[in-house]
Amino acid sequence: GPTRKMPPTASAMDFFQLFVPDNVLKNMVVQTNMYAKKYQERFGSDEAWIDVTLTEMKAFLGYMISTSIHHCESVLSIWSSGFYSNKSIALIMTQSRFEKILKYFHIVAFRSSQTTHSLYKIQPFLDSLQNGFDSAFRPSQAQVLHEPLIDEDPVFIATCTERELRKRKKRKFSLWVRQCSSTGFICQIYVHLKEGSGADGLDALKNKPQLHSMVAKSLCQNASGKNYIIFTGPSITSLNLFEEFEKQGIYCCGLLSTRKSDCTGLPPSMLNNSATPQSRGHYRIRMKGNMSLICWYNKGHFRFLTNAYSPVQQGVIIKRKSGEIPCPLAVEAFAAHLSYICKYDDKYSKYFISHKPNKTWQQVFWFAISIAINNAYILYKMSEAYHVTRYSRAQFGERLVKELLGLEDTSPTH
Repeated sequence: GPTRKMPPTASAMDFFQLFVPDNVLKNMVVQTNMYAKKYQERFGSDEAWIDVTLTEMKAFLGYMISTSIHHCESVLSIWSSGFYSNKSIALIMTQSRFEKILKYFHIVAFRSSQTTHSLYKIQPFLDSLQNGFDSAFRPSQAQVLHEPLIDEDPVFIATCTERELRKRKKRKFSLWVRQCSSTGFICQIYVHLKEGSGADGLDALKNKPQLHSMVAKSLCQNASGKNYIIFTGPSITSLNLFEEFEKQGIYCCGLLSTRKSDCTGLPPSMLNNSATPQSRGHYRIRMKGNMSLICWYNKGHFRFLTNAYSPVQQGVIIKRKSGEIPCPLAVEAFAAHLSYICKYDDKYSKYFISHKPNKTWQQVFWFAISIAINNAYILYKMSEAYHVTRYSRAQFGERLVKELLGLEDTSPTH
């Protein structure tokens, strides 16, 4: 849970600023003004531009965050006369001023001579966000590594033709997270770029399990020696990775796939399906030291690799129609934690910022901001402030937008 006690009067802004404090926003102001100056020196002066202030930067973020609540096709719809117009917040800043800030917005204006990282324009922000996640929250023992479901602009998807969908540019990066499976709090973000050279590119990442293990190691670099139990999907699960994690005091439970997983070192007899029909709940086990390979049958064969649970401990899967199906405890634990993450995706993925910029670093930035707001809401729900005023996720987002815009009326819309 939270590492610090927030007062009952804490606002949505207070929770958001645990991860995006004023000093980070002030840096955005400085870097944006520096980039605007550099841009105008190169391409000619812009008479309409004046340096952005901290108040304007907060309002700029507020407008962007509002698209995560109302899912408007474009942030500029706020100033239109259409369905997604919002007169109450449109008066804070003119559309032309907003577009000027959007044109020059930067986190890092200049590339240093030592920089080789492709994400240099956003890395300082990601590092700051990670420090905020680490200092504000202590995760439970059970955590999940996965790619969060990112809701793709529901208005566009619902109205466009198949041809337009095919033409739509695919993201040039893959976003992975380490997530507390008890609360849904995202503890760590890892971004993998498609334009990475050769074998490190995203296309290779989809085909080669060893690159997935690289993602897993990056996500768990701060987890050593804490006895965490990490749940993984088929693309990450492998014997070599789990043995390496065990040496670091990290224990694992992963679903295994003969098609997607790295099955090196596993007995072939457990990877082949038996010809004789089996009853539901039947399972076989092979062990090596602390590592167990479980083959469990339930309308199909499911294989699990784990060193976190004893294979002899019994569990049960409860199905609405079939009733209770016996299984090893590792299978029950995996199903429970995975179902929680599915519920998290259903509840929070629709609150990702709808704005879709062309630049990859900006796409990563808005996804990271969306995750920070979801984390802020999770901390709010675990605080005394939630017992004073019980805001839903949408109401929390609306309140945050109003506070960023400096509006006096911060009551949520019901």
